[in-house]
Amino acid sequence: MDYKDLAVNPTAVVLQLVGAKWKLLIIQNLMQSEMRFSELRKKLGCTAKVLVNCLRELEEDGLVIREEYENEINRVEYYLTDIGYTLRPVIESMQKWGKEYKKLRKLIQKRDEV
Repeated sequence: MDYKDLAVNPTAVVLQLVGAKWKLLIIQNLMQSEMRFSELRKKLGCTAKVLVNCLRELEEDGLVIREEYENEINRVEYYLTDIGYTLRPVIESMQKWGKEYKKLRKLIQKRDEV
């Protein structure tokens, strides 16, 4: 995505780049280590078409690098760029918020059952 195509609102920019569920999960997994396509697909459980599209968009946006190994047939690995790694605090905050939300929903549900 070109700079001129980015939203004005900073929150909207984040949503433009990683707003799709699968993109965030791809980035989260690649923060742990570089992965091959088949590894990512197995971990995520999404279709190959969805994964291909998301990876292409993430690569185009400068968040993911696709590396082909010339010596090995069909060996392609994906890893995060330096810009991609800057999403770590965002994802960690989302994980923390998700845990807290689940706890609160559980407490509310228990209270309502009484």
